[in-house]
Amino acid sequence: MNFMKERVIGFIWQHVLLLLSMFFMTFGVALCVRSNLGSGVISSVPMSFSLAGEAGLAPGLTIGSYTNIMNVILVIAQIMVLRKRFERIQLFQLLVGFIFGCLLDFNMILTSYFSTYQTLTSQVIAQFFGATILGCAVATEIRCGSVTMPGEGIQVAVSRVTGKPFPTVKIIVDTTLVVLAVLSGYYFFGSWPWTVVGPGTLFAMFYVGFVVRQVTPHLKWFDRLLDYRPGFRRYIYGLARFIYPKREG
Repeated sequence: MNFMKERVIGFIWQHVLLLLSMFFMTFGVALCVRSNLGSGVISSVPMSFSLAGEAGLAPGLTIGSYTNIMNVILVIAQIMVLRKRFERIQLFQLLVGFIFGCLLDFNMILTSYFSTYQTLTSQVIAQFFGATILGCAVATEIRCGSVTMPGEGIQVAVSRVTGKPFPTVKIIVDTTLVVLAVLSGYYFFGSWPWTVVGPGTLFAMFYVGFVVRQVTPHLKWFDRLLDYRPGFRRYIYGLARFIYPKREG
């Protein structure tokens, strides 16, 4: 009984931390979008359709709503690619993806109050901090060990079926999303959508991965946080002592 209780508490705590990671992921994505130097790869297509919606050229949905639609499509694509090898637990990606889209809309509202991002300096700062926060949050999201995001799930699925290395598949999928964003820009506006796919997009493609690699070796504190089991008898100072244990000697 205690074992089951421990597992349930652990599962809930794991996904509380996943939710926090996703909040900061979407905050980083929102900053990149607000920079107007180009959004991140995963948000490029939704942003293009959202801008078209604002211009009355597509349904007037938010970037988060279009992200939700894209996530559903990506999960369906995984089912088509993997077929019988698709694990039903991966349908949980739909819930995770939906929460991601809702948090993205929330952070788009939140970041709208920070700055107008009209000067090049403010745009560069927004892009840099957005990509940095995104990279750090991705590192902790991976550490949570839950199901992957739909964007990562399709990359894993294609890698499994084709036998190609995951980094190679990631480049192909990311490039495909960027091309679709550019094509949608030409379809809706007749020109390259620089605020959607710009220098910031290229920067984020490489810099986010760099941040993940740099941050990952320094997440032992997060591993201890994952192992923590919250309860009414534990206070904040107890949690702090657990994360930062005293050094011997």
